Amino acid sequence: MTSRSPVLLSSSSVFPEPTAAAFEMAAALGYDGVEVMVWTDAVSQDAGALRGLAAHYGVPVLSVHAPCLLVTQRVWSSDPWERLRRAAELAEAVEAPTVVVHPPFTWQRDYARSFQPGLERIAHKHSDLTFAIENMFPVRMAGREFVPYQPGWNPTEAGFDAYTLDLSHCAASRTDALAMADSMGDGLKHVHLGDGSGEGRDEHLVPGRGNQPCGELLQSLAGRGFRGSIAVEVNTRGAKSRAVREADLRAALEFARQHLPAPAKV
Repeated sequence: MTSRSPVLLSSSSVFPEPTAAAFEMAAALGYDGVEVMVWTDAVSQDAGALRGLAAHYGVPVLSVHAPCLLVTQRVWSSDPWERLRRAAELAEAVEAPTVVVHPPFTWQRDYARSFQPGLERIAHKHSDLTFAIENMFPVRMAGREFVPYQPGWNPTEAGFDAYTLDLSHCAASRTDALAMADSMGDGLKHVHLGDGSGEGRDEHLVPGRGNQPCGELLQSLAGRGFRGSIAVEVNTRGAKSRAVREADLRAALEFARQHLPAPAKV
């Protein structure tokens, strides 16, 4: 029997609660694993602490999100290559097969110029890992639009071996998520499951609460030969209690399980 793609809980989905809370909630709700967003929480940076949480709650770490956000530019180092190397080492230490990476920011000029060959060198050194580049989106402010990524927000235009498809980012960029998946082809290795209204903002809504083809994308994965994992990455910062947060995360997991194809019998 072919197993169904694992559904992970991104630790970013429990913010402002700490990384440890993601393991607790993932276990309580029945997620298959956790994606660790590396950020200023020391636990998210500590392989020993993460292994301990995974063992305690019986929930493995199956992907690591490198510290690529604006708010994580000083995590571990101001050098983006050092942050990526450390993320790879962390993933290996917790036996997570996937590292999620954003395209470089435009102001990271040296990093951007050498991003593709540098990424290939790191991938060669850590050949057991998949470095999945995530689709991003242009930023709209005061009626103007600019792209803060180099060479752009759409990584398929530059071409990489592996990609993360983020549906909320598709909504923010007003991009057809299914067409983006087509562009990624067999390089589609990881999915960030969240919804959006298509209003040009990055919303990370619970899937089914926006207008993105979340269910259709999940249903299409088996036909695409997808063998990766799906990480629920939703915004619960506005939740008024732990119970409300858990209800949203339960709804996201149920949506994913409902729309993912059932395991095929051999």
